[in-house]
Amino acid sequence: MRVYVDGIGLLAPGLNGWTASGLTLSGAAPYVTAPLLIPPLDLLPPAERRRTPTVVKLALTVASEALANANCPAAHVATVFTSSGGDGEVIHQICAALAEPGREVSPTRFHNSVHNAPAGYWGIATGCREPSTSLCAYDASFAAGLIEAASQVQVENRAVLLIAYDSPYPEPLNSARPIFAVGGIAMLLSPEQTPRSLSAIDIRIMPIGGEATSMAQPGLEVLRSGIPSMRGLPILAAIAARCSGAMVIPYVGENAVAVDVKLC
Repeated sequence: MRVYVDGIGLLAPGLNGWTASGLTLSGAAPYVTAPLLIPPLDLLPPAERRRTPTVVKLALTVASEALANANCPAAHVATVFTSSGGDGEVIHQICAALAEPGREVSPTRFHNSVHNAPAGYWGIATGCREPSTSLCAYDASFAAGLIEAASQVQVENRAVLLIAYDSPYPEPLNSARPIFAVGGIAMLLSPEQTPRSLSAIDIRIMPIGGEATSMAQPGLEVLRSGIPSMRGLPILAAIAARCSGAMVIPYVGENAVAVDVKLC
């Protein structure tokens, strides 16, 4: 499948937006770790904004950045949200409540715990009524989301916004499922090349052969390997460096996703 990347959004420790992170991803500047900074989210009404968890703010922020960079309105773009486990903090809070004698779960926490919560907030924030898919494939969630979004682009002949996001679990869940930090990537994928296209990417599923493509800078490799949604960083690095390249992203079972980045 061939699709075109028209816009990118990015947030992770030390990577505060696609535009600001370009030199680091391309290798022209060293990676310096720093606390994640999520800018104020003005998309939602005040009542919704007050109860919006961090992971939703993350997903909506990277989605908004990708569309802004592509100069594309949100109201008519289909979306694919993918995450290895949703909101780890909310899941922890619900588990803690269920461990108490009263077993009283907050309704707000419950509705924030469902896997399509970010998609629901996105619809409220943007007024978008286009199709939206929310999925999960553990460590392969980015690859699964990329395949799903690219398939929709091909079949429906329309732009699709891919949003991949993850957040850590507090202890004791973190010991069983460690995730390094909060991080998210968004990519606006289109069926045809446009003046705003950053690159073309060819995507295919293949048997696993060799190692997954890693990041040259150790700090960026910690992000790629430690946050499932950051498995897409090699794609972003090639685009930022303005170079073509072939890479491998682990998928499910004995499969991988081969991605060829081609400059427009």
